[in-house]
Amino acid sequence: IVHREHQESQEESESRGQNNPFYFDSDRWFHTLFRNQYGHLRVLQRFDQRSKQIQNLENYRVVEFKSKPNTLLLPHHADADFLLVVLNGRAILTLVNPDGRDSYILEQGHAQKIPAGTTFFLVNPDDNENLRIVKLAVPVNNPHRFQDFFLSSTEAQQSYLQGFSKNILEASFDSDYKEINRVLFGEEEQKQQDEESQQEGVIVQLKREQIRELMKHAKSTSKKSLSSQNEPFNLRSQKPIYSNKFGRLHEITPGKNPQLRDLDVFLTSVDMKEGGLLMPNYNSKAIVILVVNKGEANIELVGQREQQQQQQEESWEVQRYRAEVSEDDVFVIPASYPVAITATSNLNFIAFGINAENNQRNFLAGEEDNVMSEIPTEVLDVTFPASGEKVEKLINKQSDSHFTDAQPEQQQREEDRKGRKGPLSSILDTFY
Repeated sequence: IVHREHQESQEESESRGQNNPFYFDSDRWFHTLFRNQYGHLRVLQRFDQRSKQIQNLENYRVVEFKSKPNTLLLPHHADADFLLVVLNGRAILTLVNPDGRDSYILEQGHAQKIPAGTTFFLVNPDDNENLRIVKLAVPVNNPHRFQDFFLSSTEAQQSYLQGFSKNILEASFDSDYKEINRVLFGEEEQKQQDEESQQEGVIVQLKREQIRELMKHAKSTSKKSLSSQNEPFNLRSQKPIYSNKFGRLHEITPGKNPQLRDLDVFLTSVDMKEGGLLMPNYNSKAIVILVVNKGEANIELVGQREQQQQQQEESWEVQRYRAEVSEDDVFVIPASYPVAITATSNLNFIAFGINAENNQRNFLAGEEDNVMSEIPTEVLDVTFPASGEKVEKLINKQSDSHFTDAQPEQQQREEDRKGRKGPLSSILDTFY
């Protein structure tokens, strides 16, 4: 009885993610870089500090950006490559280079690589909807650490130009230092009178006429090819690779996009109905960083817990890691660790797959892509307690592929009682 109570207590703790090294609650594990009344920038804690089991993610960070309507994230660059994905809202992304600039209108699902050192700025041109973006950051100078370099001087930071000496600035701009300071950095009196909005930080409000002018120079990206070398691409521009009435999975791999090839990352977007199940599966070599965009889900991840015997020999015990995730939460799925995801509400999440080249996703159930169904009967016969024929019958019983009903028997009873469809109706179409 004591053992059972301990096990139940442990499972309850696991379900809340308290002892789960792969679960990052957004309220606990994000560190705020900047916040004001117009929005915020946050960065997730280092993966390798959370768990030794994901040390190979040491040089990857997750950054979240949110901004209110009619706002601008001021021009800056960073010593990191970014893979930016729009989760909600609409954005004008402008990339600035010595030979010109490119501006793009991004919608939900659009992605864009921003190479390290590229000056860029973001505008939320919408009058009503908030903009929400997530970025995968890959630092280039130091493992796990990157810095933002802003051109402007605000209450949040100094302009990086202020780091140069007076003589260097005067020679470079061929101007008197007082003029440089007044124009680029602002004297206190001038800042209070003319540049009060810039004092509020790196996210500032724009006037409608300023946004209209910026929109004139921005390109629509709705019909861009997946194979574009430098321009944004949309996760939903092609048919999903997995789709049925319970869920849809869109994915772009490095082989289809040069920006992803440079980072060796695949990008995935998954929509699931409430009560749907993404059946148990694992990735052969990719480590997946999952970010919840909308809704809630239960995740079960299967790994192994190392134990030491008296003889100092290693033994392994199967370990289940559970988490109840919701909007903004992050969950890491190590390579080869089987995982299953149950949507407890209508759900959308995106995922970055690290080490994506030559990765293979293997399902452990379902009619299609089921690796277990490829094992010969003779081998099944000596692998499991039952006969190979009975194992084959069980393996092939599920007629769905990839997505299914998480509680089929309970759902059927509910439908029979009500005489109508349950929550797994055509809600999925609202995502499209």
